[in-house]
Amino acid sequence: MQVILLERVAKLGQMGDVVDVKPGYARNFLLPQRKAQTASEANIASFAKQKSQLESHNLETKKEADALLSRLDGQTFIVIRSASDSGALYGSVSPRDAAEVATASGFSINRKQISLLKPIKELGLHEMSVFLHPEVSATIILNVARSNEEAHLQASGKSIQDVAAEAEAEAEFEIAELFDDIGSAALDVDDEVEDQASSETVESSDETKS
Repeated sequence: MQVILLERVAKLGQMGDVVDVKPGYARNFLLPQRKAQTASEANIASFAKQKSQLESHNLETKKEADALLSRLDGQTFIVIRSASDSGALYGSVSPRDAAEVATASGFSINRKQISLLKPIKELGLHEMSVFLHPEVSATIILNVARSNEEAHLQASGKSIQDVAAEAEAEAEFEIAELFDDIGSAALDVDDEVEDQASSETVESSDETKS
């Protein structure tokens, strides 16, 4: 099926290109999203008349997208979710969640603009792509954690596994110190008993001599 592109479409073509696409792709995505029109003679002629207006509109929206890109690209947003001690999420994190936390932070984007690079199934830092314009995209990071405290630790480069390992090592160290203290106390008692016994032996010897 041939369509004429009304804007740049990644891996497909630039505005004004007439391209061949699968009918399903055209009907389900390109045409409903107004990214293209069927390449009929009437539509091609209509595009030719509107081309300068479309290009002007595209330039204006690209400027707006570039301005937003300068503020949004590289931003990190915290998403709190329940998870196991191993870090596996009990719930899911979707583009809608990303759009909500970004919007709450003052960035006007919607879930349809966001693309997951891979499914988010565990705690940690995850990148997402945000398509601000056909020619402009930003990358944001979702810090998925069980609490704000964990999120700050993850932001510093530590995983919950690292934190758990540190806590376990600290607990083992405290237990070892406790046993050392108990052992030292026992030795002190033994020394006192020996000293007392030695003292009694000396006294008994002195009495015998008398």
